Formats: sequence, structure tokens, C-alpha cells
Amino acid sequence: MNPGLRARNNASYSFELRRLVKRLLTAAAVSVLISACATSPTGRNQLILVSPEVAAVESQKAYVSTVQQLDAEQKLLDDPELADRVQLITGRLVAIAIDEYPHTRDWEWSVVLIDDPSTVNAWCMAGGRMAVYSGLFKAAHLDDEELAQIMGHEISHALANHTAERMSVALASSAGVIAAGVAAENTGIVLVGAALAAKLAIELPNSRKSEAEADQIGIELAAKAGYNPAAAVSLWQKMELAAGSGPVEFLSTHPSPDNRREKLRAMVPEMLEIQRAAYVSPYPVTIIRDEADLASAPGQNSASPASY
Repeated sequence: MNPGLRARNNASYSFELRRLVKRLLTAAAVSVLISACATSPTGRNQLILVSPEVAAVESQKAYVSTVQQLDAEQKLLDDPELADRVQLITGRLVAIAIDEYPHTRDWEWSVVLIDDPSTVNAWCMAGGRMAVYSGLFKAAHLDDEELAQIMGHEISHALANHTAERMSVALASSAGVIAAGVAAENTGIVLVGAALAAKLAIELPNSRKSEAEADQIGIELAAKAGYNPAAAVSLWQKMELAAGSGPVEFLSTHPSPDNRREKLRAMVPEMLEIQRAAYVSPYPVTIIRDEADLASAPGQNSASPASY
């Protein structure tokens, strides 16, 4: 190609890229203004640049990739007894979640059991995709009541749009880098900024405010599903003991608010008043045993949660 023509093409490409990024930044700025009124289920103001719908789509992609990798590494746990236990507990929690947040009926509620005895962790992505590590039982020795509390806490992160919030914080954190690249006409910086946003969205831990909020929503969710709220206190005692014997993955992404156990203990009397005595029939949460099970996860259906 003629050197002069190549230079003109490169200049044209650079100009078009800068125009595109400027439009994206302008759209992001408008989104900030629009989303300033976004509030969580507890009334807390949230920065939501990434919509919950987009967060759910991206989470679904990440979930499929995670399951594929676990399957390839033979880390999908084959334990029918534990699977039944987890399915029952999460199913009862999800039944309450759907009753109180009807839009979640269309979520792909599922749980993957991960064979990793040394990892004490659990999570729930946007859209209802969950994971439970075997270390919760091998290292932390959680009973059913405590497992209900930790999964209620994780489900609450999804209900309160914390995934979208973390992705939004990541986007906002990298906006300055992207803007600097546009101003300096440095496409490399622009691309690094975009990559940084994606990386932060995955690695950024929950904020202390998000943790306190998930504690509040989670203990209530578990109580309404029939689980003893006092188990929220013993859960964190066990988590702290597990941390004393080595790093706990859960605590690295779930920073503990000051006086967490004391705050949860203070909630117990109120939660006992709303604790459901009648048995709560579980929603049919899918247990992911292999990649093929991803297609059978509930979602986009008209089935209602079982009566209770």
C-alpha cells in the first residue's frame, strides 16, 4: 500500500475511534445522571451504569465459561446427598425471593457444586446462577441452617443488583483512563481502559454497604423460608474460625462490616417474629452436574413457585 494512503487510513481510523469513544463517554455521562435516582431494595442510592439486564447477560456468559472449565478440570462435584441438600435449601430461599421479587421468576436459578475442599466460598451471579464450594462443609462445617444464611446472603446480592453495581463502579473507575486516551489520541490507552473495566468488574469485592445490605435482606429471606435467624450469627463465627486456619476466599470478596455478628444478633428478635413456621415448598432449582445441565436451568417459563 502507498505510504501516504496508509497514513491517511490510519488517521481516519483514529478519528473514527475517538468519535466512537467520545459518544460512549457522553452516553455514560447521561447514564450517570439518569441512574442517580437508582435505589436498592433497602432504599440505598446506587450507581447503576450497567443495567441489571446487561449484568445478567454477561453473568450468564461467565457462568457457562466457568462450568465448562470446571467440567474440563473434573471439579464438578458428584455428591447426590449434598446436591439434594443444597437444592432443597436454595429452592426454599428462591421460592420466597420469587414471591417478593416477581421479576426473578424468569431467572435461570441453578447451582453448581464445586469440588474444592480447601475453598470456603459461595456466590450468586446476576440472574440467579449460584455456586457452592465443598470447602463450606469440609473446612467450615456448616449445618443446614447456616447454609441457608450464606445462600440467602448470596441471593440477596443478586436481588439488590450488586453485580450491576460492581460492574458500574468498574466502568466508572476506568472512565478516566479512557478519557485520557481519547484526549491524547492514544488508542492503546483507550483499549487498556476498556480491559481494565472488564477486569475490575470480575475482581472487585463487594463494598461494606453492599455487605450490610445483603446481611439485612438475606437474614429476612432465610427467616421467611423457615430458617433460624440465629444461624446467621453462628455462620460468621465459623467463617472467622475458618479464616484463622488459612485464607478464606469468601472473606476476600465479602469484607466484614464492623461488628457484623453483633448487628446480626440484634436483628434476630425481629426476624424470629417473621420466621415462617409452615413448611416452604422449594422452587425447582437446577443442580449443575455437567455442561449439559445448563440447558435445563429454569428461566423464561411460566411455572410458579410451589405454594407454602
